[in-house]
Amino acid sequence: MIKTMLRPRWLLALLLALAIAAAFALLGRWQLERAIASGEVVERSTETVQPLDAALQPDGPPREAATGQLVTVDGSYLPGDETLISERLNGGELGFWVVSRFETAATASVPVSTIAVARGWAASEAEARAAIEELAAQPARQQQSVTGRFVPSEAPAVPDADSDPQTQTTVSTAALINQWTDFTDQSVYAGYIVDTDAAANLTVIDSPVPGNDASVNWLNIFYALEWAVFAGFAVFLWYRLVRDDWERQREQAAIDAAEAV
Repeated sequence: MIKTMLRPRWLLALLLALAIAAAFALLGRWQLERAIASGEVVERSTETVQPLDAALQPDGPPREAATGQLVTVDGSYLPGDETLISERLNGGELGFWVVSRFETAATASVPVSTIAVARGWAASEAEARAAIEELAAQPARQQQSVTGRFVPSEAPAVPDADSDPQTQTTVSTAALINQWTDFTDQSVYAGYIVDTDAAANLTVIDSPVPGNDASVNWLNIFYALEWAVFAGFAVFLWYRLVRDDWERQREQAAIDAAEAV
């Protein structure tokens, strides 16, 4: 068996098998590096307040880095465009949010735009609607600053069959646009700001620091294991071919010996 392995053609075949195995091993290492990279936690300074137009731009999906970022923006609320959002937890208690339409002031990089602002939480619908009436009665175009945590738009939810069809349980930019007064084609942010202050006797909404959890990419790890198996198979295939050649030689030698007798 050893003599068969040391034949020139099988030595060349071994070099080829080792080269293929090395290539497979490199591909497996690449897949492992991708899995590790996808699981790395990227530290973000979400608690450093940034101007809204520096953190993200309107009229498009927000960058992942903007999620949970504390931002500040100047502009004015548009009274009358308040929305009640039900089934919102605050400190583990179910209640209601009041969300207002906010028109941002134009900057050098961003024109006048619209963004939803969650103004506060109420334990009962009556308290939330009273806050809406108070906010709707405030003067229009009153310039002020809003500081809060940016959250991407949520998907719209279809109300239950036995619920009011106008009931909203998510802060969906697409749904809010359809309710805002005289909204045309102006720029709008695909998300909302959770105000760090509460308005109209509402309770400040809990807005914890976003976590830095990272998940392992098991698919890349599976691919890396596959490449390792392929690398081992390349060497095993060489061994199997050598063994088959050796066994053929033994069989031929046995036949030749039988014929000689």
